[in-house]
Amino acid sequence: MKALILRQISDLNRNKNPLELIELPTPIPKDQEILIKVSTCGVCHTELDEIEGRTPPTMFPMILGHQVVGRVVELGRAATRYQIGDRVGVAWIFSACGKCEYCRSGNENLCPEFKGTGRDAYGGYAEYMIVAEDFAYPIPEIFSDAEAAPLLCAGAIGYRSLRLTNLHDGQHLGLTGFGASGHLVLLMAKRKFPNAKIFVFARSEKERDFARELGADWAGATEDEPPTKLHCIIDTTPVWKPIVEAMKHLKPGGRLVINAIRKEDVDRTELQQIDYPVHLWMEKEIKTVANVTRQDVSEFLQLASEIPLRPEIQEYPLEEANRALRELKERKIRGAKVLTI
Repeated sequence: MKALILRQISDLNRNKNPLELIELPTPIPKDQEILIKVSTCGVCHTELDEIEGRTPPTMFPMILGHQVVGRVVELGRAATRYQIGDRVGVAWIFSACGKCEYCRSGNENLCPEFKGTGRDAYGGYAEYMIVAEDFAYPIPEIFSDAEAAPLLCAGAIGYRSLRLTNLHDGQHLGLTGFGASGHLVLLMAKRKFPNAKIFVFARSEKERDFARELGADWAGATEDEPPTKLHCIIDTTPVWKPIVEAMKHLKPGGRLVINAIRKEDVDRTELQQIDYPVHLWMEKEIKTVANVTRQDVSEFLQLASEIPLRPEIQEYPLEEANRALRELKERKIRGAKVLTI
């Protein structure tokens, strides 16, 4: 099979093509595993974190990609959940132990043995991949393969982020950054909380225009002052400056939810600008999002099909994954980037 592999940690500013296209044997599913013929795979900022070493793969070479859609083409000897030809998706959660206190309490995203697809196990930047059948999801028929791919991470993690805000209808929600996850959060927030006001902070005018097109009540630059204080803000950026700015915009008792697996070090000095009375006092909260659970993915796919929530997508052939990643690095974003295989 064709597969794109990452052989080592690489600086995308210096190495423009860190992924190498090679031929590998097609994997064989075991026991309760299924073999998926991949049709599409979303491109996520987490891949940049993996390539550049902020959350490095646990082995090399690694096949990246954790927003995978395809068809089941082979079953392990004990696999019974799906049939040949079923369309399924694979998300960031590749596996968890199922036995620890976190798994037993429904928080498998915090499992110490959590494995991320494309980081700890081969992912979807390839023609085929295997996964345990319990960690695959039926894809609602309403979505095309390309539309479904970003729902599996950008959408699911956005869903978890929105849930963690504790937003109530009629309150004010802020979004810092407006890429794949941000634009999906805006769409689902408008559906779940029709009377809420949504304020978007984005660095480029194109992103701000896009936010307004999708129904944002206000859109400004990262450092702009919104017309009112906000009850909660979701940050989806890879840097620190929006965190510092967002804390100024919260109401007393407000909550900032950081939806990022890692932050880049380039502007860490921004943290030195934090002024306790301005940024943190009055019982403001900061909460991070760590991974997703299978329940998050399943619930979100159901919600997305009911809305229906159709992501804005840009498609690239598998062979142009390096270009898609460079554009993501350069913040050339409108919606979600998806590889077609």
